[in-house]
Amino acid sequence: MRECPACGASNGPTDGFCGNCGSYLGWSDSPAAPVAPVAPIADRPAEAAAPRPADPAPPAVPAPPAVPRPADPSPPAGPPRAAAPPPPDSPRPVRPAKAVAPRPVVRPVPVDDDDAGTPCPSCGTPNPPDRRFCRRCATPLTPGKAPPQLPWWRSIRRPRRRTRAGSGRTTRLLVILAVVLALCAGGFLLLPAGRNLIEDTRDKLGKSKQVTPVRVEASAEVPGRPAGNATDGLSSRYWGAPGPGASVTCTFAKPFRLVAVIVTNGASTSPEDYAREGRALRIDLEVTASNGRKSVKKLTLIDKPGPQTFDTGISDVTTVRLTLDAPTGLDGDRHLALAELEFFQRS
Repeated sequence: MRECPACGASNGPTDGFCGNCGSYLGWSDSPAAPVAPVAPIADRPAEAAAPRPADPAPPAVPAPPAVPRPADPSPPAGPPRAAAPPPPDSPRPVRPAKAVAPRPVVRPVPVDDDDAGTPCPSCGTPNPPDRRFCRRCATPLTPGKAPPQLPWWRSIRRPRRRTRAGSGRTTRLLVILAVVLALCAGGFLLLPAGRNLIEDTRDKLGKSKQVTPVRVEASAEVPGRPAGNATDGLSSRYWGAPGPGASVTCTFAKPFRLVAVIVTNGASTSPEDYAREGRALRIDLEVTASNGRKSVKKLTLIDKPGPQTFDTGISDVTTVRLTLDAPTGLDGDRHLALAELEFFQRS
């Protein structure tokens, strides 16, 4: 049996990986033979320092013919010197050390018929039923199980999670409440502006129809030119005012939204008769609502014949007063002339 160096579990002699933890069990059962250290040359015995047998001599090669050289006329200075012997402690040739055993070659582990069992899902090697990891590649043999399927009622309704103390839920609720209150306050403050925007949009998209006042009164008028001529629908007759500051007041039967006012200035729409009398180039429009609230608009007219339209957009109108101002053409005994006034409501 082979003992795992990591967890100490017992394994078969042919197993390459631990069946308990999957650790690698090593190359083989038997440890490699120790290699003796090589001693220094000075510490080796005398027989190790003996010279090796001489290698066989190479075959003789004929020497080239000698070339005669001239004799040296001078005799040698003294007797020939003998060769110096080598020092006693010089290194000598030794026998080579023993070679280290080669690394074992890993071969496929043979599978016993007795160990046949569930094949590995990775390499297909059969393993005994009690193993948790493959003996060949250490792949787990017992993969994790899939989580159980939720019941149908939990798949429809989201499960309620528990919240810990101090998780920030109270802070989030306070922030949301503050935002809602701010939106409500802003909507309350901006409600009139938003309502006016909606009403103006409806005025432009919807149709309008003319509304006729039930009573027309003037603060001053020229004889033969009453204020009623300004609302009779005929542009050939006009209301004559003696001078600037004169006003005409129109009262209506029920409150309505005044979307536009059309003013026809001068004595007539005809160019020949238009400049016959004086004209007012500015009119102060004062509107009174059913609740008593008053709105004032200044209408600037162009000095030319024909109708001129002014958008108003005022709700719950009951009374309209127009005051003439900025006169022109008042030479001699002329007076101010206003040919026609038309009021329109949203249909």
